[in-house]
Amino acid sequence: MRLRTLLFLPAIFLIANASTERELDWWESTIFYQIYPRSFMDSDGDGIGDLKGITSKLEYLKELGVGATWLSPMFKSPMYDFGYDISDFYDVQEEYGTMEDFEELLAKAKELDIKVVLDFVPNHSSNESMWFEEALKGHEKYFDYFVWEDGVEDENGDLQPPNNWNSVFRKSAWEYREEVGKYYLHQFVIGQPDLNYRNPDVVDEMKNVIRFWLEKGVAGFRVDAIAHLFEADKENFGGKYPDEPISGQNLEDPLSYDYLSHIYTKDQDETFDMVYQWREVFDEIKEKDGLTRVMMTEAYSSPQLTMKYFGEGDREGAQMPFNFVLISDVNGESTAGEIKYAIDKFLTFKPINKQANWVAGNHDNSRVASRFSPKLVDGINMIVLLLPGVAVTYMGEEIGMVDGYVSWEDTVDPSGCNTDDPINYWKSSRDPERTPFQWNAENNAGFSTADKTWLPVADGYQDLNVEVQSNSVGRSHVKVYKELAQLRTEPTFRYGRYESVAFNSDVLAFRRWYNGDIYIVVVNFRDEPHSIDFTYFEGVSGHLETVISSVQSPRIQGDVVEANNASIGGSEALVLKLVQ
Repeated sequence: MRLRTLLFLPAIFLIANASTERELDWWESTIFYQIYPRSFMDSDGDGIGDLKGITSKLEYLKELGVGATWLSPMFKSPMYDFGYDISDFYDVQEEYGTMEDFEELLAKAKELDIKVVLDFVPNHSSNESMWFEEALKGHEKYFDYFVWEDGVEDENGDLQPPNNWNSVFRKSAWEYREEVGKYYLHQFVIGQPDLNYRNPDVVDEMKNVIRFWLEKGVAGFRVDAIAHLFEADKENFGGKYPDEPISGQNLEDPLSYDYLSHIYTKDQDETFDMVYQWREVFDEIKEKDGLTRVMMTEAYSSPQLTMKYFGEGDREGAQMPFNFVLISDVNGESTAGEIKYAIDKFLTFKPINKQANWVAGNHDNSRVASRFSPKLVDGINMIVLLLPGVAVTYMGEEIGMVDGYVSWEDTVDPSGCNTDDPINYWKSSRDPERTPFQWNAENNAGFSTADKTWLPVADGYQDLNVEVQSNSVGRSHVKVYKELAQLRTEPTFRYGRYESVAFNSDVLAFRRWYNGDIYIVVVNFRDEPHSIDFTYFEGVSGHLETVISSVQSPRIQGDVVEANNASIGGSEALVLKLVQ
């Protein structure tokens, strides 16, 4: 066991050494805080969050220790997929405010030294965009902005979709339009026609979108659904898009996305080249003012494919290909060994000179407190904030928000609605993790003064909110989070080396060390207490002092733990420092 761990260490050592040779750029040591604008803060009482609401709460981010915020889409949209169906990439959605409101947000963020990153949704536009409307009128330029195909006749002479491709949100990925007598491709909802990146005009248009916002002062983009950007070149298949093979999953539902293996609609080689081209635009803007613009890419792909987003050869790509292992690979049923394996995987595959990143929640997945346990909120935040690399927090994870209950009648997410299943819709719906942010115990959790909010506020908000936790006499999740954010500014967590071990099926610990300082982060993922011998870690003996403890812990700051016989309580999480 000792040998196995040490064999893994050299790559990690090189990561640390490379970091000490230069000053870290702004994005490399910060915390990114994801805001879902519709649910963060409503300034005008219509039940929907907005830009002015975000601006009014930026001081909260500063108090947390956050240095950058990533906003989910706030562009003009008919809201079939709540902003991910963009009708105008150059304007702001009226529900969220005006361009002037956004510029005020940027100005306030700059005053607080908080960078603003936007969602970039390049795979598709809206079927209510000017581009699509012009395409339906036969405008040749805009017709070629989209992916069109002829239908096929069945044995009864009825027109059917071109092939078997399914949408991510279930059912056919093709929609017929009589105006042009063809089907258009939509890998997501019907209102999101895919853009045609084999058309140079589309490539130029989207580069201009990037330039527009970066020149306005945005510090980068999180690139949505990047793996879907290109489809296979149909010219390689006789001019017709081929069927995708059956995956062997969800055989009872041929309309489901998982029913097929998406070898022609995901992870095409051309996608990576496009990311590299966008990085050139980012760097082009940097040359004007010296500020690095950061690119985050969203792709739930294999480690090998994920690493290609970093770049290839002398071509640079995204600084942060999102690392989803703490979302996709593990949950509350996972053992400490499985969690260690997931964490080490990204560090093992990533290029030696690139930063890791850590994220445990987002607007598309069940919240940490619901996916793991409310008892493990602090432990997961310790992992995300204290591992080597960049930390990303979804709004509400710092206070331990849980998934809200959203009835079939109140469900608005197309992923849930398209199931046509009023019983099991909740398994697909993303509404539970998008319920309004919980500021205080007042009506609608202080999110809005409206009679009805766009999604119902989660039950229990009267006790689980920012105000209650901030004013509590003892520890609270938000207080622990602030302490972690402050601790990660220490040189040990910016430059230090890393080693992890699963002491048993329940307890995971990792060591960070630098210039004589040694810290140990330990998380017990079960309610069963354990006695742990931390002298397993080289250089650790004697006494360990408690630096930060979870709300589940009986220990307080300054309490001493014996390194060779430390009692770790059920669901307890600690940051310990070796007493020199």
